[in-house]
Amino acid sequence: MAEIIHPFYEQHRDAMEAAMRHRLELADTMLRERAELTDIEGIRHEVMGEFDIVLTQLPYVGGAASRMSDFFMRLIGFTAISRVLRRHSVPLPVIGEIERETYKAQLLTAPEAERLAAGDQFMSPENQTLLREQAAKSVTASHQAEFSEDFVYDFVAPGPNDNFEFGINYRACGFCKFAGRHGDKEILPNICGLDFDAYATRGIRLERTQTLAGGASHCNFRFSRLRRDD
Repeated sequence: MAEIIHPFYEQHRDAMEAAMRHRLELADTMLRERAELTDIEGIRHEVMGEFDIVLTQLPYVGGAASRMSDFFMRLIGFTAISRVLRRHSVPLPVIGEIERETYKAQLLTAPEAERLAAGDQFMSPENQTLLREQAAKSVTASHQAEFSEDFVYDFVAPGPNDNFEFGINYRACGFCKFAGRHGDKEILPNICGLDFDAYATRGIRLERTQTLAGGASHCNFRFSRLRRDD
């Protein structure tokens, strides 16, 4: 029996696959020179096939009503890349470098004004209100019962001596749960590393000193605006 992709992800499948193909194009030189692979077309085909498998494994966490659905859709494809490169004996640090540089290059293809506007929206009071609401919802027993694979997190307001605008403490991570279920724990640090460029390219400074993937009790995300040149 064929594995089923949740209808929400099926709806976005074309865009997700296009993003994956773009990443693989951007990674071409690095795959040849750093990973020392020669059959790049074969690697691309293998990654896209693995991505089809990942899509059937991707948990539904509320669709458009959950901000974390977008995180899954943007980043889960790197699991497919990591799985394939590991099968070809590429060292984990090299995989991490390739994925982070590829993701940054992909993010920078968007116009700067568009990226910075997205950053401003993320840091806005309106979005902080939304984050508070979704954080409060994520910790409820009813939400966790309905979406057991979702993230669980708290909104963190700065104290008098803090130099960040707001923070999020992730007490449970959807990527960690996914990795634990499917045997991908060793690649988790590479997925975590993508966060810094994801925010920096939008004009946001992310500070984080610990992660669930690294064995901590929570991931401590702290956000502030990067200084922009006049």
